[in-house]
Amino acid sequence: MDPYYAGWLSIVPPVLAIVLALITKEVFSSLLLGILSGALIYSIGVDADFVAIHTIDVTFKTMAERIDFNIILFCSLLGALVYVISLAGGTKAYGVWATKRIRSRKAAMLSTGGLGAAIFIDDYFNCLTVGTVMRPVTDNYKISRAKLAYIIDSTAAPICIIAPISSWAAAVGSNLKATGAFDSDFAAFVATIPYNFYAILALVMVFMVCMGNFDFGPMFKAEKQAREEGVIGDTDNQNHQLNASNRGTIYDMLIPIVSLIVFATLALLYSGGYFGDDPAYHTLGAAFGNCSAAPSLVWGSFGALTVAFFLFVPRGLLTLHSFMDGATEGIKAMLPANMILVLAWTISGVCRNLLQTPEFVKTLFEADGGATAGFLPAFIFIVAGFLSFSTGTAWGTFGILIPIVVPVAQAINPEIITVCLSATLAGSVFGDHCSPISDTTILSSAGAGCNHVQHVSTQLGYAIIVAACSLAGYIIAGFTDANIWLSLGGALLMLVITVSILHMRSAKLA
Repeated sequence: MDPYYAGWLSIVPPVLAIVLALITKEVFSSLLLGILSGALIYSIGVDADFVAIHTIDVTFKTMAERIDFNIILFCSLLGALVYVISLAGGTKAYGVWATKRIRSRKAAMLSTGGLGAAIFIDDYFNCLTVGTVMRPVTDNYKISRAKLAYIIDSTAAPICIIAPISSWAAAVGSNLKATGAFDSDFAAFVATIPYNFYAILALVMVFMVCMGNFDFGPMFKAEKQAREEGVIGDTDNQNHQLNASNRGTIYDMLIPIVSLIVFATLALLYSGGYFGDDPAYHTLGAAFGNCSAAPSLVWGSFGALTVAFFLFVPRGLLTLHSFMDGATEGIKAMLPANMILVLAWTISGVCRNLLQTPEFVKTLFEADGGATAGFLPAFIFIVAGFLSFSTGTAWGTFGILIPIVVPVAQAINPEIITVCLSATLAGSVFGDHCSPISDTTILSSAGAGCNHVQHVSTQLGYAIIVAACSLAGYIIAGFTDANIWLSLGGALLMLVITVSILHMRSAKLA
């Protein structure tokens, strides 16, 4: 299909999708209507016969062209792997192991945070696994369920968005690749990690809270009540338990996860030419920069699932039938994420390839002279956070915004394109982190056995402080040509000072 320059009409699809998402709080129909509006504008613009039929035809042709089957396959295989590990009793065994070895309140919180950081392959797996495993441990040391839910939530999406081998990395990489602005989607994603201030600061915040009990606001009250009165919190929202095997060991969780990391890393190096004949790619940096992330992650996840099969079935932890049923259930659990990916790819294709949205956006900023460049990362962070909070989905947010952010950053100042992309991802995680309708927030409440409203109210203050410090970091980055030391260092310093002051104030008021 030949492109058609639609002018200002080219921004109608993403704007419509954003507005509908904010109004309806439902991302699937919003993205679909945005896609259909773009296809309709294109059909009218090219003078197509039977406009209604042509609109549908354009929609499905664009969808077929933009779908990255490797990413869909990776997410599905990852869902299968996560489910069978839990079904085999690997996560339950870790919980038993941890209960016998953790000797203090601080160690219990640090272990919870450490496990959350270690399970970086998927946020759903993170939320439910950490909650199931660590809840008996934290209950034993009178740690409030609100604190447990906060630690779970703050080491789910934040760690996944900065882990190169995860379902989030695959989703982000596919959206970056769809823009056509990067030679390697994997290298582009890795470049955003140091500037993902919200994710980094959220993890630092967890460490501070666990090490020094830097509590304030509603969380301070919840923790004081748990320590002094033994009331750990309202537990009306219980975790859904799998019919897991009682014979699983800690290695039944560790071996498949380590296998995924090893296989995926080797596959990335192989696809990047590290083991090939060209000496130009015989270094790690060159190979990773030249690799094909999507097929490599498929190879890695398939290899890990194969290891899980031979680890579980011959030993009788799972029968062949239960293993395959578990894998099927895991694939089903990834269906919403896969749907968001397909729709996000399609709206990106309609805007970029058919309506030439990037060309129109560039004309808006040609005469700007860079005046707005300094505040651009901060503005993008705010918009992404607001949209993600309102819709409850980070994936849908960066799927909508990345096709818009890339041409804007290229037009204003190409030097800060990585910072702008990082701000998009960081804002998406921030909104998702504190939104009461976010699936990750809901799963964190369920995993911790915490009342959902209590989790949202106790976590919100922490998330807003981290977001404010991240915003300051993006302002610094925008005016210093992405100086990582000044921007990240300034944000970290601001976080430490702010949290210390708030903690001392709460202690005095208590």
